[in-house]
Amino acid sequence: MAAKPRILLVDDDRELVRVLSIVLEDAGYEVVSAGDQHEALAAAATERPDAIVLDVMMPEGTEGFHVVWHLRRRPEPYFQHVPIVILTAIHSTTPLRFYPDSTDGTYRAGEYLPVQGFVDKPVEPATLVAEVQRVLAAARAP
Repeated sequence: MAAKPRILLVDDDRELVRVLSIVLEDAGYEVVSAGDQHEALAAAATERPDAIVLDVMMPEGTEGFHVVWHLRRRPEPYFQHVPIVILTAIHSTTPLRFYPDSTDGTYRAGEYLPVQGFVDKPVEPATLVAEVQRVLAAARAP
């Protein structure tokens, strides 16, 4: 029997993590969770999830952006390609870019966040499952 795809769910709202974990587990995924950027980076390194579902806004501000930035800067191919789905309440009204007006030498000015999907909050369970399925299928495609 094939192993269940592992999803790293990152959000500081523990109740939301509990609910979304149940949703994802019912859809056939194994779920590991993290509550902040430090836990997320550690879990990504040790668990090597098949995909990451990541909140943008956490206690220290836009931690989700920092998680993406740190992961994508790592030289190992895994970190360059692991699919990331952003959970956000700001997606539909604000374009998510790393550096709107300048560059850091890694990302160009105006470059979009290097993630594979977005799910708006409040999260609709079916939408989340569909987006996780989509990014995993895209990651497996040749």
